[in-house]
Amino acid sequence: MHILPLNILLRNLSLSCSLFFSLFFADTIHLRVLESSPVGTAIGSVKATDADTGKNAEVEYRIIDGDGTDMFDIITEKDTQEGIITVKKPLDYESRRLYTLKVEAENTHVDPRFYYLGPFKDTTIVKISIEDVDEPPVFSRSSYLFEVHEDIEVGTIIGTVMARDPDSTSSPIRFSLDRHTDLDRIFNIHSGNGSLYTSKPLDRELAQWHNLSVIAAEINNPKEMTRVAVFVRILDVNDNAPQFAVFYDTFVCENARPGQLIQTISAVDKDDPLGGQKFFFSLAAVNPNFTVQDNEDNTARILTRKNGFSRHEISTYLLPVVISDNDYPIQSSTGTLTIRVCACDGQGNMQSCSAEALLLPAGLSTGALIAILLCIIILLVIVVLFAALKRQRKKEPLILSKEDIRDNIVSYNDEGGGEEDTQAFDIGTLRNPAAIEEKKLRRDIIPETLFIPRRTPTAPDNTDVRDFINERLKEHDLDPTAPPYDSLATYAYEGNDSIAESLSSLESGTTDGDQNYDYLREWGPRFNKLAEMYGGGESDKDS
Repeated sequence: MHILPLNILLRNLSLSCSLFFSLFFADTIHLRVLESSPVGTAIGSVKATDADTGKNAEVEYRIIDGDGTDMFDIITEKDTQEGIITVKKPLDYESRRLYTLKVEAENTHVDPRFYYLGPFKDTTIVKISIEDVDEPPVFSRSSYLFEVHEDIEVGTIIGTVMARDPDSTSSPIRFSLDRHTDLDRIFNIHSGNGSLYTSKPLDRELAQWHNLSVIAAEINNPKEMTRVAVFVRILDVNDNAPQFAVFYDTFVCENARPGQLIQTISAVDKDDPLGGQKFFFSLAAVNPNFTVQDNEDNTARILTRKNGFSRHEISTYLLPVVISDNDYPIQSSTGTLTIRVCACDGQGNMQSCSAEALLLPAGLSTGALIAILLCIIILLVIVVLFAALKRQRKKEPLILSKEDIRDNIVSYNDEGGGEEDTQAFDIGTLRNPAAIEEKKLRRDIIPETLFIPRRTPTAPDNTDVRDFINERLKEHDLDPTAPPYDSLATYAYEGNDSIAESLSSLESGTTDGDQNYDYLREWGPRFNKLAEMYGGGESDKDS
């Protein structure tokens, strides 16, 4: 007896119906979305359960009914088998706050043999609530265009912008101008009603268009604001007179004949009338020498009226020409045409004009004029060079001898009042310290409190001046009757660093015989004279 293996293949068939499963475990699914959600935003998902596996468990979702079919859409997610509900159009809480959708889920792969068991689908109800968001104000238009004539008065209203708060609270709105779009502050706006008016005169010739930005913000919540573009077109008013198009350098030949054309003129106007510009030309007064012929195409011809002109008589003619337009009100101006009388050849080509004509009566030719100008220039250059050299002249030095530069000049000046002047400086006081025993009050300072003068010990007659000064300094430091600290007192002791020591009479003896000047002979030939004067004193004394 043989046993044969038996293989049994089980194939999954889509026999189970699709049933919805809600996160809230209810037949109706509730979703919420903000009214500010942009198009394409996913607001929630639905999912149907299926007992099958693999391809037989795939489900397709669609919206089959409801009042929100135009506002929402559903997308089937293949990986999770969920239906993602998204925003299809912009939402508005103030327009509608609740939408209802009927969503269907259906198996995409069904074995035809089991159609009789169907339908293989199910439905559920999805309710979507719209939540309010504080929205910025909304203008009545996406942009504004205002047209105004340039001659309106300051303060005239040129237009009004309107905006509203779309929220249910309907907050009041304040209007303002973005000053970055109106740097010259030509316009202004009423914050309450949005009326735009002028604050300065308008001029189309300076600016034909003004592009402004108006801001509307909620008073209760200024952060919520909206901008709108406002275009202001300035309409033209005929307020400018026509003028010559260019400066004309006009001349007439001396041999000109009557009716000869010497210049064609045209005009320009800053205004821009609707019918186009039209100019008329005429003379301000009848002129016997020239006339103006209007070509009726905004140009005119200047013609001569007489035969021949003379530079010797008149070298330049001034011809006033009146130019007017045809707009309302009519504007006109007078332009003066300068016409020079020139010498020309037979073909009418200019050879020389009024500059030479003025010099001919004086008998000066062009070459003579150039020579005179060169002479004047040369004289001016000579004068300038002479002045420059005079300023740069240096002064002569005070010392011309080189030997004087190597010598030293020593000058001693001792100026005093005399022997009888007791208030002057007395050198004998320092020579004889005993002379200061009689104490006297200073005459230049009157102390508030007088103290009894103290007697100081008498210094010996041979006291050194340095010790004497030091003792006197010490006494004055301790003396209450001494002058104030800001009084000027100068003490000096000379001769410390000199080989001749002090030359002052402070160290001189009481008699000339105490001095010895033999050292002067050792100082060189420059001091021979001093050595003869003072060195021989000792020998004379001995003799």
